[in-house]
Amino acid sequence: MALLLDHQFRQLPADKQVETRPFLEAVSYLPPFFDLLGSTVFSPIKADIAGNITKIKAVYDTNPGRFKTLQNILEAEKEMHGSDWPRVGATLALMWLKRGLRFIQVLLQSLVDGEKDENNPNLIRVNVTKAYDVALKKYHGWFVQKLFKAALYAAPYKADFLRALSKGREVKDEDCLEKVRQFLVNYTATVDAIYNMYTRLNAELDYTV
Repeated sequence: MALLLDHQFRQLPADKQVETRPFLEAVSYLPPFFDLLGSTVFSPIKADIAGNITKIKAVYDTNPGRFKTLQNILEAEKEMHGSDWPRVGATLALMWLKRGLRFIQVLLQSLVDGEKDENNPNLIRVNVTKAYDVALKKYHGWFVQKLFKAALYAAPYKADFLRALSKGREVKDEDCLEKVRQFLVNYTATVDAIYNMYTRLNAELDYTV
């Protein structure tokens, strides 16, 4: 579980503001998660997450004092870019990044909740499909959706996936899932806070790729 638990997300303060620097540090370790899903079809999502992290960091590095929180960045870019906002800069990068983060969150939560295909309980297709449907499907065109359906057949067995999450160590499924549950507490709160911020600032866009 070192992949996740070595890089826990911070507990949010009472005002639910997400500090930029610790957020960027925590998410920088997440792209390799997609290697565990067993298909190169997930490579573009991995690359998209890594690229969007880089874009947000580039903006943050220009003025760390001004951009202490993610909301500081969105509000500053709204002022800077006028009518082009929110389809620009770190605002657009974070919009897509949060969707990748939601995919991870829903997949892991589905596993923790014990959701499974009764006919194929050793597979994680049900969990991956739920995560895709919730987080990404509505933003993908027909062709990308077809690619995803094909990728499902390369999804690993549940036991192999959990072992990979544990960096190859032999760990009981229950112990691994308990650590995932712990990880999800602050992670889910952070993702929810970012989604709520986009709604509050009217920064969400629904176009497909």
